[in-house]
Amino acid sequence: MRADTVAGPVVIDLGTSRGEPLAYDRPGRNWAPPWFGPAVVVVLLLFSTLASAPPPPPLLAEMLRVEIGSGDPYLVTGTDQLVVQSAGRLSAYDLRTGERQWRVVQQIPTYRLRAGDGLLLLRPWGAGSIEPGTTAVSLRTGAERWHNQRSVVSFDGTGLMFSVEGVRSQSSGTGRRVERSVEALDPDAGLLRWRVEVPSTAVLLSVPGPAGAPARMLMVRDDLTALLYDGRTGAVLAERKVPAANYDTENPLLVGGAVLLRHPGPSGIEVSAYDPVTLRPLWTRPAGSAREIQPCGPLACLIGLDGVRAIDPATGDPRWQRPGWRSVEVIGGGLIAYADGPQAPTALTDPESGRVLVDLAGWQPLGGVTSGGEVLVTRDTGPDRRTMVAVASPRLSRPRLLGELPTGTGECQAAPARLICRSMYGELVVWSYRSETA
Repeated sequence: MRADTVAGPVVIDLGTSRGEPLAYDRPGRNWAPPWFGPAVVVVLLLFSTLASAPPPPPLLAEMLRVEIGSGDPYLVTGTDQLVVQSAGRLSAYDLRTGERQWRVVQQIPTYRLRAGDGLLLLRPWGAGSIEPGTTAVSLRTGAERWHNQRSVVSFDGTGLMFSVEGVRSQSSGTGRRVERSVEALDPDAGLLRWRVEVPSTAVLLSVPGPAGAPARMLMVRDDLTALLYDGRTGAVLAERKVPAANYDTENPLLVGGAVLLRHPGPSGIEVSAYDPVTLRPLWTRPAGSAREIQPCGPLACLIGLDGVRAIDPATGDPRWQRPGWRSVEVIGGGLIAYADGPQAPTALTDPESGRVLVDLAGWQPLGGVTSGGEVLVTRDTGPDRRTMVAVASPRLSRPRLLGELPTGTGECQAAPARLICRSMYGELVVWSYRSETA
């Protein structure tokens, strides 16, 4: 070997025929399935969308504040209008949007707002024997429509409106106790349609006519005579003698298409039913210890010392009985059962079966009209007496908490998807609420 030869690395080329893996120039199938890439993209897009989306609106949100005095009344008409009396003015608001619809000057304040057939009926307190009369105001515009010299009774949704002289000791309830005379009025113009004399005193009821016919007026007089009048003409359609009874604003009572009367019988208190179209007797049953009758949805509830007993008003047949209940109340289409008086509600129940739907122990139901059989309820909690509000629904096993009311809030009322309360600061506050059951 020559001495000037330089040592270096030795490279041996074996070629591809000596064992190079075939995958080097012919790659095999990818391990990931073909849908994996698009799926990753979709997931990333979903996460980025959720991260940037605004949070859901609160379950309870304030939408309107209106000035109101401590003694001023307010009224929810239908399902979407709020009428408020305050500082010598009447104002109407759309409960769907919170916008004011109209505002008018009110000459004489009234202690109570009543509505019927598209009219607001205003009747201030009378001084001594002075009859202040009734003024009708349009709920659509706030304009005065007419004035009547007496008290006006309206059965909303029937087209029946009467000018009466009421018996002051009994002026509320589903019926109305009246004396001297009854005058039927045209709701649009306030003009006299017809007039009937009352020998002593009587109870007025609105009852349905045959299918497609207008409603009728039923007068049950103290002389044990029941008279059925055509609401448009005043013609007597039916007349019948009825048993002696304590006739008042809740007796007789229209329930489920029958007129029910609680009265003494040969062997105790009985309940008799009459057809509201013809006054034909339908049935008579012993009332047991029942001291009053209340509507229970399509049924009639007899309430007494032995609890609450529901009957079919068409036949008198028993449907269910709950010995532990002391009273019931229909609120917003739901039936509330009470065990120990009005301050101790027991449950939201199914009126057709008496089955308990939602336990309401510790909660107080709010009056007013709601939707879907729901009932708004409140309860005071904690040492600082915070007021919580929740919604009880037949679709939920327990009340669903909506939120906490501000301090100094009270005298609340429910409306569809709305909560209306007075504030200690001289305001009426309206909240919107969401009651989805998901």
